[in-house]
Amino acid sequence: MDWEDSFEKLRQEFEDIEKQLTDPEVISDSQRLRQLSVRHSQLQSALEVYRQYQEARNQAQEAATLLTEVEDEDEQMRQFLQSEQAEANARMEQLQHHLLEALLPTDPADQKNAIVEIRAGTGGEEAALFAADLFTMYTRLAQSRGWNVDVMHQSPSDMGGFKEIIFTAEGDGAYGVLKHESGVHRVQRVPETESQGRLHTSAATVAVLPEVQEIDIDIDPNDLNLEVFRAGGPGGQHMQKNETAVRITHLPTTISVTCSDQRSQRQNRERAMRLLRARLYEREQQLQQEQIAAQRRAQVKSGDRSEKIRTYNFPQDRLTDHRIGLTLHNLPALMNGQIDQLLEALRQHEQQQRLQELTQS
Repeated sequence: MDWEDSFEKLRQEFEDIEKQLTDPEVISDSQRLRQLSVRHSQLQSALEVYRQYQEARNQAQEAATLLTEVEDEDEQMRQFLQSEQAEANARMEQLQHHLLEALLPTDPADQKNAIVEIRAGTGGEEAALFAADLFTMYTRLAQSRGWNVDVMHQSPSDMGGFKEIIFTAEGDGAYGVLKHESGVHRVQRVPETESQGRLHTSAATVAVLPEVQEIDIDIDPNDLNLEVFRAGGPGGQHMQKNETAVRITHLPTTISVTCSDQRSQRQNRERAMRLLRARLYEREQQLQQEQIAAQRRAQVKSGDRSEKIRTYNFPQDRLTDHRIGLTLHNLPALMNGQIDQLLEALRQHEQQQRLQELTQS
């Protein structure tokens, strides 16, 4: 691979970003400033690795040149130079993997907040309870990372589970961490409602979208149909008497979103627009990828929501991620949000796939 040409492009980008970071217009735009600062840090690290690679390459070349000049009878010097050359070559080989990682294109969406949609699948009430368990798992994970969780919409089940719950995980890099969770999650356990102790299999689907800002995608207000209605509640004194729930339909695509968790119509409308932008952004990305026949969605495999990605087996106290063949034990801890090992394994697997594609291309 032509490292010189590849890293010269990164160096030019780095210098361009350094100029932008001194621009008053950029400094006054906090979102743009944060994006450029993150990229600046990534490029700085990549260029430092390349500097170390060049240093090792020069050392190896210098040792090779001196070996051609050393006298045959000076065995001690020959051994010293051979050792220097071998050490430099080993260092170059070690650094090449990091150089490839640095050349991988970054996904700007990775730094965004995440919108997570959890829906009960097959299994009735038990599936709804499992959806609530997944919500708890992600909530605890968010707490451990200092993220904020904001529930946008929920549809409770009769026994305290969720037929559907949609929330945002707000924090730097939330989408990049959670994006591999998209898919069908299957649970095998004895439900609380099971009197004879029989094992049941249920499922819940998870979809993870990057939260999209208004500048990321343009929506014509004339393309929207807004409906307001009374939010359903547990009844009694808690029943909403005003029409605060909001449903927004994007007419060209027929994509519809509903938000009802806030007490005011304005708040629900704002949350509904956040969710609509995320879904339209996802749709746009999918269309672009289909046009260029690209299967990389920065998610493990296809991220198709119909694909079973993971099984939680309670009798055997194990979690198995079928995409990477990883099995972990201690389900109580995992369901309490301690899934960092799993998330890191998924990140590394995705990176290995992208590195393989890069070297093949």
